[in-house]
Amino acid sequence: MRKIIIIFLSFMLLMPSFGSFCVYTTFKLNQEEISKTICVQRKMIFNSCNGRCELQKSLKKYADNEKKMHDNLKEKAEVIYIQNISLSDFKLVAPITSRKAIFAYFDKKPISVSNTTFHPPSYLI
Repeated sequence: MRKIIIIFLSFMLLMPSFGSFCVYTTFKLNQEEISKTICVQRKMIFNSCNGRCELQKSLKKYADNEKKMHDNLKEKAEVIYIQNISLSDFKLVAPITSRKAIFAYFDKKPISVSNTTFHPPSYLI
């Protein structure tokens, strides 16, 4: 199911770039009928047009539609950015100084040295 959706979406994305190809293919498939019914020169004996006049009209119409769509997208893409400037009065506050309490003073010699290692009480084990 995912593959089908991926193929469908890819086809839909690529379809606008093949627009003139689709117009030309449709013309080639129906060229004989177009040259007999729609062509301006259909009543002439030696018709050299073979419906190409209708192909030119269709391609021009497609190009005009494409240009209109491009212009519409361009208009929608123009975004107006508005910057909201708020005027606030900020006051300078003096920084708070803190002094760390030093518990061990290293300017004096140590009084005693402990050579024993701490062992937790045995009843907790």
